Order: sequence, then C-alpha cells, then structure tokens
Amino acid sequence: MDNPASAPPVRDAAPSAPAPAAAPSLYFNRELSWLAFNRRVLEEATNEAHPLLERLRFLSISGNNLDEFFMVRVAGLKGQQLEGVEERSADGLTPSQQLVAIAREADALTAAQQDVWSTLMGLLRQSDMAVLAADEIGAEEGAWLDSYFTEQVYPVITPQAIDPAHPFPFIPNKGFSLILDLQRVADGEPIQELLMVPATLPRFIRLPGEAERYVAIETLIRRQIGTLFPGYTLLGGGAFRIIRDSDIEVEEEAEDLVRFFRTAIKRRRRGRVIRLELGADMPENLTEMVRDGLNATDALIYESTGFLGVSDLELLVDADRPDLKFTPFTPRFPERIREFGGDCFAAIKAKDIIVHHPYESFDVVVAFLRQAAEDPDVVAIKQTLYRAGKQSAVIRALIDAAEAGKSVTAVVELKARFDEEQNLLWANALERAGVQVVYGFIEWKTHAKMSLVVRREEGGHRTYCHLGTGNYHPVTARIYTDLSYFTADPRVGRDVAHIFNYITGYIEPQELELLSMSPQRLRKDVTALIDREIRNAKAGKPGAIWAKMNSLVDAPLIDKLYEASRAGVEIELIVRGICCLRPGLPEISENIRVKSVLGRFLEHSRIWCFGNGEALPSRKARVYISSADWMPRNFDRRVEYAAPLENATVQRQVLDQVMVANIIDNEQSWRLNGDGTYSRVRPGRGEKPFNLHHYFMTNPSLSGRGAALKTGGKGPQKLQLSRGA
Repeated sequence: MDNPASAPPVRDAAPSAPAPAAAPSLYFNRELSWLAFNRRVLEEATNEAHPLLERLRFLSISGNNLDEFFMVRVAGLKGQQLEGVEERSADGLTPSQQLVAIAREADALTAAQQDVWSTLMGLLRQSDMAVLAADEIGAEEGAWLDSYFTEQVYPVITPQAIDPAHPFPFIPNKGFSLILDLQRVADGEPIQELLMVPATLPRFIRLPGEAERYVAIETLIRRQIGTLFPGYTLLGGGAFRIIRDSDIEVEEEAEDLVRFFRTAIKRRRRGRVIRLELGADMPENLTEMVRDGLNATDALIYESTGFLGVSDLELLVDADRPDLKFTPFTPRFPERIREFGGDCFAAIKAKDIIVHHPYESFDVVVAFLRQAAEDPDVVAIKQTLYRAGKQSAVIRALIDAAEAGKSVTAVVELKARFDEEQNLLWANALERAGVQVVYGFIEWKTHAKMSLVVRREEGGHRTYCHLGTGNYHPVTARIYTDLSYFTADPRVGRDVAHIFNYITGYIEPQELELLSMSPQRLRKDVTALIDREIRNAKAGKPGAIWAKMNSLVDAPLIDKLYEASRAGVEIELIVRGICCLRPGLPEISENIRVKSVLGRFLEHSRIWCFGNGEALPSRKARVYISSADWMPRNFDRRVEYAAPLENATVQRQVLDQVMVANIIDNEQSWRLNGDGTYSRVRPGRGEKPFNLHHYFMTNPSLSGRGAALKTGGKGPQKLQLSRGA
C-alpha cells in the first residue's frame, strides 16, 4: 500500500465507553445547540456577500429547519412531558425545562426571521422585485387579480362555517388557514368561517409585466371577502398555521415493517399539534376557537408580527432573476475516469479514487452503477439506499441491472425520516424489476452508504466498492459537500460484503480487515484511536486529532476528547450543526477548538484524522471517512461504517486539501465559544481572506487529476496551515 501507516482501525484493547461526566456544565444542551445552528443559517440571510435571492433562500431554509425541529425534536419532548417522563438531558434539564428554553429561543429566532424578511423585502424592491401589500395594489393590478381569483382560486377554496352542525375541520401539518368573524347585514346574525388554503394553490401569485411583482395568496383572499361572503360584514379575522408531531417511532413488535410504515405515514398526518402560529391581528375569541378546535391547548403558541410560513419564501427564489443568484457552477467529471475512456472499473482497478462532491460531479457515481448494469461481466450488485430522491438515476441503474439478469440486492431504509413514503415507492418499483429488496433491521437504521459490484475477470471475480459520506441523492449531491471513495481493494470488498450479509441475513462479522462498523465496534475503535493520541501526548510525542462532522452529541466521546485535551492532545473540530462539547474550559478543554462552516454549500462529509505520533497534517496520519456523526444513535442504533484511506494521493487530498481548507477558512466560519455563543471568524491583520467553497470550485482535486499532474497540468493550489490559527 502507498501509505501503510494510515491503515486498519486500531484493534488493540479499548476501554469500555466511560460514563458521562457528572457536571451538567460540561455539556451544551442538544436542542439549544441546534437552535444556535439555525440562527447561524439565518445569519447567512444577512450576509451581504451573497446575492439577494440566495439570502432569501437561507431565510426560507431557516424556516423549514425550524418546522422540522418542532415536528420531531419538540414533539418528542412534548410527548415526554405529557407522559410525565422526567429523564434529564446531559446538561441536567427536564423535558419541561427544555421546552421552556426552546420556546424562548424559538420565539426570538422567529422574530429575527421577520426582521430579516422585512430587510430583504426592501432590498428586493430596489431590484424590481416585490411582494405587494393590499394597499399597494393599483386599479389595473386589481382588475387582473379579480379575474385570477374568479378563475383560479374561487373554485378551489371551500369556506366552512364553524358551529355545532359544522365542527372544526381537520387541518394538515403545515396547514395555512384564515378564520373570520362575520356578521350578516340583514339581521345582524354572527358567523365564524374557516378558509383552509389548499397546498395546491400557489403561496405567491406573479402579476403580469416585466417587473417581478407578487401578491401573497392570503392578501388576495382577504381582498375578495365580499365575493366569498356577499351580504356579510367582516368584523375581524386572522391567519394561522400549525405544525404537527410528524415523527414515526418503530414498534419493536412490528411484524411487517412495510405495512407498519404505510399505516404510520397515514397516522402521522393526524399527529398532535405541537406549534400554533397566529397572525398578530387575530382577535382573542378566534384564537380560543382555533386552539380549542385543533385540540392545541398544550401546543407552543407564537404570535407572529409578519409573514406566516417563512419556509414558503423558497417559492420566490425560483424567480427568473439570475442576476440575484449565485453564478451557476458546473461540477467537473474526474479526469482519471476520462483517461480510461470512461471505464470506471479500469480506472478504479489502477488506483483508488476519491471524488469531492459537489465540486466533482455525482454523475461519476451514476456512471459507475450504469456501467455495472450494462457490463455483461458484472454478476452482482449490492446497494444501500437511505435517501435517493424522486428522480433517481441510481434506482434506474439497479432496475436495468436486474432486468439484464444480474443478481441485484437493494437495502432500502424505510426509517429515513420524511423519505419513508418515497422509499416505499422505490422498493415497490425495484421488487417489480426483480431486485431483492431488504429493509434491514426493525430497531436500527441502515445509514451506511455503500455499493458493491462483483465482476468476472481473468483470474476470478473482482469486487469494486463505492463508499460515500452522503446519500445516493442526485439533487442534494449538487449542494452537499461529500466524499465518494472508489476502491478495488479486496480487503474492503470482503468487509463490505460482510456488512451487507449482516444487514440482509443478520450474520454478524467476526472480524473486519479494514472497515469499522456500528453498532458493533465503531465506538470502541474511535475510542481506541483517541486513546492512542493520549498515549502519544503523555509519551512526549505530538498528539493531534482533526475531526469533521455534522453533529457532536455523544457524551462518552465528548468525555474522551476532554481526557485527550487534558493530556495535551491538540484537537480541531469542524462541527456544522449541533455541538454539545464546551471548548476552552480551563483544565478540561483548553486544547479543543470548535468551528462551524456555513456557506453556499452544505458541509456534510464526515472525516476523522489522527496524528499517529506527529502533528497534523502529516504523512503518518490515520485518515478515515465515515457515514457516521458522533451521536449516540450513530454508534448504538445505526449501521454505519468508517473506512481508512491508505492511498497516499487520496489521503493527501482529504487531509492536506479538504481538512486544511476547512480549518483555515475565514469567510464563512463561526467559532464556538465556551459560553455556547458563536462568533463569526474574520481575517486577521495581514491575513488574506480564504473561502473554502470558492477554493474547491476553482481548484481541481488531486485524486481525480490522474496523469494530468505528471504532465504539467494544473494541480490544486497548495494550502498552508497557520499554527497560530
């Protein structure tokens, strides 16, 4: 191997995971840390370096994130509270205490979203793009809207009286409605009416003309109250929006997982109301009617001062205004594959390849599977599917392979949250084509991203593998930063085959040669790697850990990092989202630095680097990629993998380029402080600005360049790590 020093997971005896430290002050609250992350997302909507519609996109993302947070995390805590569960979080809070803190922070975040929207509206107007208020609609626009309402809206909406004969109707999750207090002119009889706005109606109507001018659907409906309710006077009214409990908990006694999920998806649509968002003009009597009608007395209620449903602002981002968006980026196709005439197997057989998405095209993964489907020498394909999207070329390739007579196995994870219904549809399509579909474990999720292709070659069968840090999803692959690792190493092939056999047949591997897998050994192996750095530091050698992930929550691993810090190990953590570790605590975490990177692309890759007796970056380092974050669920309740990178070029790309770029970025990074706040990183005096996303958009990778580097082709700009950073 090119770099044997970075090879297999450490198999020396690792101590059992330590119990979490007793002092709650050693940990940040998971839920509040997530809200801090979403605050950073919202801050990107104020970043003047981004084009206006991209800023609006960040605002809508922060709204969608918050919706899902209430649908899952807050719903779980509310369920614990109502059932009297008093189990405390790692930082010592009961469910009720966490809900109080969440409500306070979420309300502040929602208010900040309205402030940002108000600012962006003003800036958009300066760029000839506007959402008009009712009093801004002129006679000409009004006439057009009257016609539009009559033809497009009136036939779709259904006013419903609320009285003993007409009970409060069911309103779906994220449902947006208007409730009105009316009085009949003829006899003064009062009546309350509900207007549910169907999801099939656009939230914004574009007015004709060259300028991008829109009217919100609620503005249009309110304008037409006289048309909807002739002979009535409007006394008052308001808008409201609801968020329902949308989590699905798999019952251990579920006999048929497919049937269970089909039923659970239907049941989820009627989940408990967790959050009720009210317009600021809602009269008190109507507020009570809505709360009682929705059985939402236990819901968290927020009275908005502006736009309800911030996530819907994404619809405005679709406007045909390229001048207000990022310059389109076309990802590169790895030249290594082109050098072999597009033959993925020949290129991988010659040398391991790592592909950096979205800078390098996800099409290479699709090409790998398509070639496997079309190649008459390929005898078997095995594939995990966690999230594949609605238009999946990966699914098409698997179907084609099965129809060509190959042995195809697909592990479809039904428990991928909010993708359950789509995955059921894919599973049906795959089974109809003759694919052997497996759903994995009832109690665990299969989160590992793996492809295995067995090909008949001279001398016997050869196994080609793809290991990814992200999903086989062509849409997210254009905006998520992830790594795709291709190898024909027979040891990796045997390990991946063992993992597939474990998922499909519950045959637990006795020993893996290179890979580490949860829930069996991953926690022990990561702990052992950290212990080795601790031993090195205590022996007077450099101890160093760099780790990049989406979330750091696991208390035993946090404690192990604290132990490493106390021993003198220098630790750099790049944690995009939740981080429960407190950096900079005297005598506990003084040697730990944590940053979060947010920008044009979503940082999603999981990479772990260990100095192995030298300061990082070094040629002796042990470098791993993984599908797992450092959370209890990833170690204990999911099938995950971690793979060492042994090829020297591949290792240099990941360590010297990807990781160093993340560490030295000073344009879209945030530093986590010891009190839980985040501070935006700014270039220091005499320091040049460095944007890691721009760097990778303009610098080709090492691994994918192939012979071009040897013949004087342009390689990536060398990055320098400042030890004072």
